[in-house]
Amino acid sequence: MITTYRDILKLSIPIMIGSAVQNLITLTDTIFLGRVGEVELGAIGLVGVFYLMIASIGYSFSKAGQIMIARRVGEGDLEKIGVITYSMGAFALFLATILFFFMQFGSRWFFGLFVDSQEIYEACIAYLDYRSIGVFFSYIGVVAIALYTGVARTTVIIYNALMMGVSNMVLNYGLIFGEWGFPEMGIAGAGLASTIAEILATTIFIGYIILDKHSKSYKLLQLPKIDVGIIKAQLKLSTPIVLQSVVGMGSWFIFFILIEDMGKTELAISNLMRAVYLLLMIPCWGFASGTNTIVSNLIGKNKLDLVFPAVSKVALLCFVVTMICGSSLLIAPNTMLKIGTDNLFLIEESKRLIWVLLLTLALFSVGAIYFNGLVGTGATNQALVMQVISVCIYLGYLYWAVEIIHCSLEMAWMGEIYYWIATLAMAIWYLRSTRWYNIKV
Repeated sequence: MITTYRDILKLSIPIMIGSAVQNLITLTDTIFLGRVGEVELGAIGLVGVFYLMIASIGYSFSKAGQIMIARRVGEGDLEKIGVITYSMGAFALFLATILFFFMQFGSRWFFGLFVDSQEIYEACIAYLDYRSIGVFFSYIGVVAIALYTGVARTTVIIYNALMMGVSNMVLNYGLIFGEWGFPEMGIAGAGLASTIAEILATTIFIGYIILDKHSKSYKLLQLPKIDVGIIKAQLKLSTPIVLQSVVGMGSWFIFFILIEDMGKTELAISNLMRAVYLLLMIPCWGFASGTNTIVSNLIGKNKLDLVFPAVSKVALLCFVVTMICGSSLLIAPNTMLKIGTDNLFLIEESKRLIWVLLLTLALFSVGAIYFNGLVGTGATNQALVMQVISVCIYLGYLYWAVEIIHCSLEMAWMGEIYYWIATLAMAIWYLRSTRWYNIKV
């Protein structure tokens, strides 16, 4: 039973590294493209968030599988893990196919609706032309992450993340700048590098599953069995999670669209701060994903009274770790901000957002844990309602601040603070109630 701080860390640390792989890829792209120019830095801010939204759809669907696997582990029914995994994988590939065709044939229309700058628009399309094929491997990868997070055996996620991170950095350098005999492709090279990195990382997952001695007890080495009933159950559980992700990431995309109206410099500064934000969010993603497993496992063991105390422990641990990492912004702001660019003007201008970002991180580190504890109970419809309420508050504030009163950049970023205050309050209220006791997954 995972209820001690040591157990929580043992489960969460590998997930911190692995569950943030898309964040790491986007962060790496941002780091290299920040050395190319303001147009490329601004474009990756838009198209990076767009692809994160695509990736988060698959990750959100896999959450249902993770919760179901953890529940079966808690009940001691390990033989169901294989059919849950293969059913999850079959639907993930179907979904990836739809999104691939959308990115290939619908991205010009989509970005044409929002992006005013022709240079940024063309850079976004150049990135997606190569990045879109990666969606298949990304979705296979999140299925494997859901499997090993659900059974609380997360070491392989570290290997996967290391392969993806290292290969993406090496290929980014070669393909963006034309080094080591590679063609100089600019932002298109970043898209190609990230796709190749995902292919290599997915290969590691498949090899590990084949060699894993536990795969036999999970029924993973038998001919794939697809259970339509399980797919329907996963869809019922995951559809609200996916909508949460789309609503959440979509609101962030709208944020960058509104910031673009403020000017290229403001967009570049916001993208620089987003790169730092993504980096400092990594610990929380790991703790949040671990919370799903912990909560579902406890419910499977019928330990309902331990759920809220366990989530509170994770929240405290996450807050401490995130704030320790976030203190680097106060200790060495120039070093942290150089992650995204060497432009000294952008670095200096970005410093005024540091305190806003730190307060956002503090609320995020706690709010995301309680919210994922709620999701782990299976109360995904209720979580969606809360997400929509929080996003409405966020977007309403943004529209008023940016479009009505033409606020400063730091005031626009404060919308994140109000979003997480609302989310945290609603999640704690629901978890402390008994409304989720009889939810079946």
